Amino acid sequence: MVLQYTIITLYTVSLILILMYALAQLNLLFNYLKARKKQDDSPKLDLSNPNEIPFITIQLPVYNELYVMERLLDNIAKIKYPNEKLEIQVLDDSTDESVISTEKHIKKLQESGLDIQHIRRENRSGFKAGALKEGLKIAKGEFIAIFDADFLPKPCWLENTVPFFKNPEIGVVQTRWGHINRNYSTLTKIQAFALDAHFTLEQVGRNSQGHFINFNGTAGIWRKECIYDAGNWEGDTLTEDLDLSYRAQLKKWKFKYLENVETPAELPVIISAARSQQFRWNKGGAENFQKMLKKIIVSKNISFKTKVHGVLHLLNSSMFTCIFLVAVLSIPMLYIKNEYGHLRLYFLVMSFFVVSTIIFFICYWYMYKKTYGTGFFNFIKYIGAFFSFFSIAMGFSLHNTIAVFEGHFGKKSEFVRTPKFNIKSLKDNWKNNKYIRAKISPNVIIEGLLAIYFAFGMYSAFIVGDQGGDFGLFPFHLMLFIGFSYVFFKSIFSKA
Repeated sequence: MVLQYTIITLYTVSLILILMYALAQLNLLFNYLKARKKQDDSPKLDLSNPNEIPFITIQLPVYNELYVMERLLDNIAKIKYPNEKLEIQVLDDSTDESVISTEKHIKKLQESGLDIQHIRRENRSGFKAGALKEGLKIAKGEFIAIFDADFLPKPCWLENTVPFFKNPEIGVVQTRWGHINRNYSTLTKIQAFALDAHFTLEQVGRNSQGHFINFNGTAGIWRKECIYDAGNWEGDTLTEDLDLSYRAQLKKWKFKYLENVETPAELPVIISAARSQQFRWNKGGAENFQKMLKKIIVSKNISFKTKVHGVLHLLNSSMFTCIFLVAVLSIPMLYIKNEYGHLRLYFLVMSFFVVSTIIFFICYWYMYKKTYGTGFFNFIKYIGAFFSFFSIAMGFSLHNTIAVFEGHFGKKSEFVRTPKFNIKSLKDNWKNNKYIRAKISPNVIIEGLLAIYFAFGMYSAFIVGDQGGDFGLFPFHLMLFIGFSYVFFKSIFSKA
């Protein structure tokens, strides 16, 4: 019985942690709904008054972005702002032929009167954080806007964001990500579904109540003084944006999140690109939990509720570990349930934890209907989208759990950038992209075996017990089978 009780304990603890995370999400939903009723009366700079127009530096950290550099530079050149108050830094750490084409394009823009500089380093020390820090040394701007290579800010972007720095306590203004290729494939739809929840429910829910939020690495603007006061960029985690965000807020700087200002970007269209991005985000989240936990707990500058939300925020990626444990242990639990009758009351109580899924379903529905609208047919579509999202998210749980463990245990790894494809429509092709990693992770084989394992879980529903089976976990195992099968086959065949 020792093994059985060990399984039961791990399973129960994981479910409790998932429920705590779900309740935190529910609290964020209440915050979000309250925030939507409030009118924004923030003081704003008057950009029609020349004396109130601050100098802005736009930083473009890039690394081997052959397919999107021209698009990026042309788009940034269209941003409306007085030329004498704007400079653009192309922080180019590239090691391929894109360096030459980028340099030529920058010279053309310089000839048009744009203050744009091509900044190169001898090495990639500190990766993106190092590039940003290097550019900051010579930046003329009082405020620093940052865009990754796949982002396409609208011409009015600075006009919509800069005015909020009228309040001297504001250190960062962050905008919502949009998705230029949302409907390209199932994979892009799933990614958009998850990101939309983060950029509505989570960012608004936290920011509206003064809880910590994160600068999302791009599509935001920093007060230079805030960066320096918080200790500048550091490259000791894979999510330098989350790191600096927490250090700044611990220093009492306020963040302003603008849900209504959308900054379009390109989602990864093949699963290898999505895997590398997910690995970096999840490992970086765990690294920052280790780096920031004590600072948050002992801080006297923040409320208890903000501390709770901060800790849970930094533990976001660690939830994949709980999900993976619940998934793997659910099949032994199915057999334990039907072998040990004296545990019937325990399993009756455990059925309560289905409320976690119900909470997630409700929270994501509010996000979904904001984008797609209400109505019966949209709700039916939402059910399909939610089922697909949860299935594939669980299919990534092994991959993300490994990332989380590496982050918590301090294993260092290279900053693997997400390859960009310049994909906007179904007509665009990604197959000749030179940045696609051909090597398949050994973990993919385990994911294939897990798909078979959960197929066995579905089969088990028909044979356990003496009452004609037990189908309580059948939908869960079906979703796991679909999720791991999807991740396995897409990883093997590298198709979007």
